[in-house]
Amino acid sequence: MSSTFHIRRKALNQLLSRAKLDALVVTHPASWYYLTGFTGEAGVLIVNSSGATLITDGRFTTQVREETTSVRLIEQKGSLLESTGRLLREKRARRVGFDPSQTSVAQLTLLRKAAGSGTKWIPAPGLVGSLRTRKEPSELARMRQAAILAGDVLSNAIPLLKPGVMENEIAAEIEYQMRRRGASGPAFETIVAFGERSALPHARPTAKRLKKNELVVLDLGAILAHYCSDITRTVHVGRAPTRVKQWYRAVLEAQTAAIAAVRSGASCGDVDAAARQVLAGYKLDRLFTHSTGHGLGLEVHEDPRVARGQTARLEPGFVITIEPGVYMAGVGGIRIEDDVAVHPGSTEVLTRIPRDLIEL
Repeated sequence: MSSTFHIRRKALNQLLSRAKLDALVVTHPASWYYLTGFTGEAGVLIVNSSGATLITDGRFTTQVREETTSVRLIEQKGSLLESTGRLLREKRARRVGFDPSQTSVAQLTLLRKAAGSGTKWIPAPGLVGSLRTRKEPSELARMRQAAILAGDVLSNAIPLLKPGVMENEIAAEIEYQMRRRGASGPAFETIVAFGERSALPHARPTAKRLKKNELVVLDLGAILAHYCSDITRTVHVGRAPTRVKQWYRAVLEAQTAAIAAVRSGASCGDVDAAARQVLAGYKLDRLFTHSTGHGLGLEVHEDPRVARGQTARLEPGFVITIEPGVYMAGVGGIRIEDDVAVHPGSTEVLTRIPRDLIEL
């Protein structure tokens, strides 16, 4: 893996050269892991043409030495940002890039003060993110396993959906089973929503007990070897009424159409439109209240956005979710989600469990 991190930093330096930047300050843990292998949660990474420097405190110095190769380690003196600014001043870095989506105004103020007037701070959004969107074969292999793990956990959770069980009981069991299967944890707070609460796209589990003849939305993801998965299935407890079956059929067709639209060169907006067009045919498009999907990788939400009007084009190595849904206040919601990888001449659905309506 050390050569992989070196290749990634080399690719980043090419971007820095094009942007005429002397260095890039990386303040986001997922991005410094991507570039160095360091898994600690406190630090700042500086990347320039002469190499990479990690600044952190004494809690993580041993970890940096164990996890990284060819990365200079500096133990901070005073605050982390003061130490970063002082180093940039010592190195006489003139044009320093930062990602404004990951560096706060307060952080930038401290960095400017510490670095001095000789350093000009240049907004450089998405430089590391643009590399992270294109997954390497080793990354895809990890994501494939993370997707399979999440599907297995979801499949095993469905038989637990019996009247009287609480949402938070199911959520706890799901997250326990993830860890038992080797995940380091959930990629996000597991969504378990019964009945009317399933109409809340991001419902958090509560003490609500399941009743017969209710919809259940299960949305979960696992982190395996640092990479995330994300899957959703909707279940009906009892025989589903005709209208629920029709809604489910509409969402499934919308998801199928969006997955079919995923290909190298396709715009994210066109993929989103494919789902909305199907739902419009069922007169349900107004009940689809979020985007069709998002990028996936070291974090559960990455670029690109698969949403209305997005012009970004899919490329080989991208992994996105496809997750249309409809939400009827007072009744419930239906969402179906899978993870899709883009290959040069094909696509691959990484999540592999059936998508048909399950009636318990």
